[in-house]
Amino acid sequence: MALIALAADKGAPGVTTAATALGAVWPRQVLLAECDPSGGDLVYRLPGVDGGVLNPGRGLLSLGAMARRGLRPEQVHEHTQKLIGGLDVLTGLTHGEQAAGLTWLWGPLGRALSALPHADVLADCGRLGAHPQMNDLLAEAELTLLLTRPSLDHVAHLRERLALTGGQVGVVVIAAPRSYRASIDEVRRIVTASTKEVSFVAGLAYDPKGAELLRGQWGGRLDRSLLIRTARELAGRLAARVAPGRTSPPAGAPPRATAIDTERAERAR
Repeated sequence: MALIALAADKGAPGVTTAATALGAVWPRQVLLAECDPSGGDLVYRLPGVDGGVLNPGRGLLSLGAMARRGLRPEQVHEHTQKLIGGLDVLTGLTHGEQAAGLTWLWGPLGRALSALPHADVLADCGRLGAHPQMNDLLAEAELTLLLTRPSLDHVAHLRERLALTGGQVGVVVIAAPRSYRASIDEVRRIVTASTKEVSFVAGLAYDPKGAELLRGQWGGRLDRSLLIRTARELAGRLAARVAPGRTSPPAGAPPRATAIDTERAERAR
């Protein structure tokens, strides 16, 4: 299906939160993959589906050890875990030093994720620039989303990054609710005036309370948050862009509710 990479330039404003929120409401099968060479956060932020701590030894690190002998798309799920709510995740490295021995991994990983059967992949790539080898993974993505805040310095860095990023690129503005539409429109005006490389500019609400709920208190309160409401709108738009007309798993694939809907059903029993 489709590989979508999420990243940012200076500051990496909420890439992991954005990727998790989108994964929670994605309209079809999805895998959230932590691909930030500086290290992942999910094992520290969110419990597993059984309420316990995620296994930090199972994820990108164990996949990398196996991939030295070759990596096939169907092998990826052998190293995934489930978050509370049912979202499948490939947890990232536990610290940046581990990336030094995995510089060869990002290209094969990108090819495997882009060819993953029966699921889209949201790859949290963190901050770009510090690890040039990440370009090998980005080259395999059908769509790269660059996150930015609407401040002058962040938009300036965004414009520089757009000039270096190939393929289909979208911009997601992390915008405060009071100026949500105005902030998106202003960033759209700036980037479209300076470059022709942007496919679209969309938004995601800056919602600290919603982000805290996303750290484990999944259910009705989270579903009503601005973060999830805007994530649901963005997820529908992205899913339609990378696979028009396909809003459910293909024939033969197991059914999947969104992670938040799954958690709500469990609480209702």
